[in-house]
Amino acid sequence: MPQRRPRRWIWGLALLPMMALPLRAQTQAEYSVKAIYLTKFAPFIEWPNQAFASDSAPITLCVVGEDPFGNVLDKAAAASTSGRRLTVRRIATIDTSDPAALSKCQIAYVNDPLTGLDVIDVLKTKPVVTVTDSGMRVRGVISFVMQDNHVRFDIDDALAEKNGIHFSSKLLELARTVTRKGEGQ
Repeated sequence: MPQRRPRRWIWGLALLPMMALPLRAQTQAEYSVKAIYLTKFAPFIEWPNQAFASDSAPITLCVVGEDPFGNVLDKAAAASTSGRRLTVRRIATIDTSDPAALSKCQIAYVNDPLTGLDVIDVLKTKPVVTVTDSGMRVRGVISFVMQDNHVRFDIDDALAEKNGIHFSSKLLELARTVTRKGEGQ
């Protein structure tokens, strides 16, 4: 009678939960970095005056759809050193027929591939810095990308300029790529 070999798929199945842990930790680390980026962008962005209700109004950072950050984003916002206070607002359900709710945001993080296109479309003519996550079909004014296991970002400066938004040259230098007026349109 031939000797039975252990079934490899059983070992693979047993190792599956252990393989998922590093991925979950990597995702948490990735979103922690993105949360810090989101709060660090604000001091390097200049919005038109009509983007705010008053001179003392805070910069509102909206998380549109599912919130992958948890309290990391709130902690990073509290530590922000921009000239205006930075507040975080979560918009779980999206009604794109009511653009007023979305246009109260100065920065809108969108990571939902199903409604992202609609949200970006509603905000494309508003003075809102849309930020999309890596893997989205649609790109925001700022788009996160993963490169060599690091979070990087691209900036569409042409789209921002159309809406009266200006980025500091320091932020543009940190971007992986920058789309300027007349490029890629």
